[in-house]
Amino acid sequence: MSPLHVVILAAGQGSRMKSSLPKVLHSLAGRPMLHHVIGTARQLGAEKIHTVIGHGGDKVREVTTESLVNWVVQEQQLGTGHAVAQALPHLPDDAHVLILYGDVPLTRADTLNAMVESLDDSTLGLLTVTLDNPQGYGRIVRDADGKVTSIVEQKDASADQLAIREVNTGILAVAAKHLKTWLPALSNANAQGEYYLTDIIAMAVEHNLKISVSQPEDPFEVQGVNNRLQLAELERWFQKREAERLMTEGATLADPARIDVRGELTIGNDILIDVNVVFEGKVSLGSNVSVGPGCVIRDAVIADGVHIHAHSVIEGAVIGNNAQIGPFARIRPGTKLAANTKVGNFVETKKTVVGEGSKINHLSYVGDASLGRNVNVGAGTITCNYDGVNKFRTVIGDGVFVGSNTSLVAPVLIGAGVTVGAGSTITRNVEDNELAVARARQRNIEGWERPKKTD
Repeated sequence: MSPLHVVILAAGQGSRMKSSLPKVLHSLAGRPMLHHVIGTARQLGAEKIHTVIGHGGDKVREVTTESLVNWVVQEQQLGTGHAVAQALPHLPDDAHVLILYGDVPLTRADTLNAMVESLDDSTLGLLTVTLDNPQGYGRIVRDADGKVTSIVEQKDASADQLAIREVNTGILAVAAKHLKTWLPALSNANAQGEYYLTDIIAMAVEHNLKISVSQPEDPFEVQGVNNRLQLAELERWFQKREAERLMTEGATLADPARIDVRGELTIGNDILIDVNVVFEGKVSLGSNVSVGPGCVIRDAVIADGVHIHAHSVIEGAVIGNNAQIGPFARIRPGTKLAANTKVGNFVETKKTVVGEGSKINHLSYVGDASLGRNVNVGAGTITCNYDGVNKFRTVIGDGVFVGSNTSLVAPVLIGAGVTVGAGSTITRNVEDNELAVARARQRNIEGWERPKKTD
């Protein structure tokens, strides 16, 4: 079986994006477009991915850490045929080669598999699409028997050819040995003065190769991005597809048009997601989870029965069964909430482990801390974890009650069953079952008069 090598063309400047960022690095669904294409190539089982770069190539390499990628530099942008030719020295003679584009990010692996799996040395696989408005695309020319004979670019097409609605996507697959014969023979005698990859279709016909044509389920799969309007259009199509997937897998979406998935989201059954929720990175939702409006959840594992109330932010956290979060809570990386915990409104946690049944109800910051079971943290409590140079931990035992407006100055250990009086600043360890009160004695001054304004 021939190894599969993928060539991704990603050297274009993308001047219509009006940006200093290379076009293929513009983000779609939270990832650079190029990374979507590389991910698809990986799904296909590619032995090697050759990415042709030019404009902004150093930046492209910097943000792309994929180990399978072999970087190929196209010093001058002289057309798609010239770009693929730069990769020829890296392609084994026995390889089958699939050519993709860094600015065509959403082609499904299933669509490409259908083309690649039927490939042999006597076949060229070609992906086409039929459009109501084919403006700007190369036309697929067929003979009287319906066999593909060539592709004609729009600027070189006759009036009859311009009427053709079946167009070239640019995506094709063929044996490497044919590319090594055909690409050096390309001519730039055309309206653009470029070496067109599409010219190899006529060469394949001349060499009696079968042109095997397939089409995607949806034209959006092969839509390229040349400007920000097209990028936004693809983003909405991607999000629509994700919303449909979630609903078929067991989620109720308050409005399928107002959810954004920017990464990998897996769900259980009976999920309820309100409007304007954003999922980023890798997120897992258990069954019977509800997410209120305006929440952002990033790289988190959410267990069964969790309720996340409006406008909460969860990042890099693990949330246990039946936990309650928010509204307006911020759960920062390193937080682990056990079952039946509650982190309420305007509470922020960071690198904090909260034991089963414990509550931090409102208006508190608890960072670099460990809380035991059934702890109750009053409003306005903070763990003072930073001395300006180093971070220190606060450890709170089971069954502790922390009064409101308390400062716990780390490093400090609060034993099991302790009660901390409201308004205290705790700087020393407290033993089990003690009452800790650390605040100034109250003074009531008789006859005191408020200052008055002077003229």
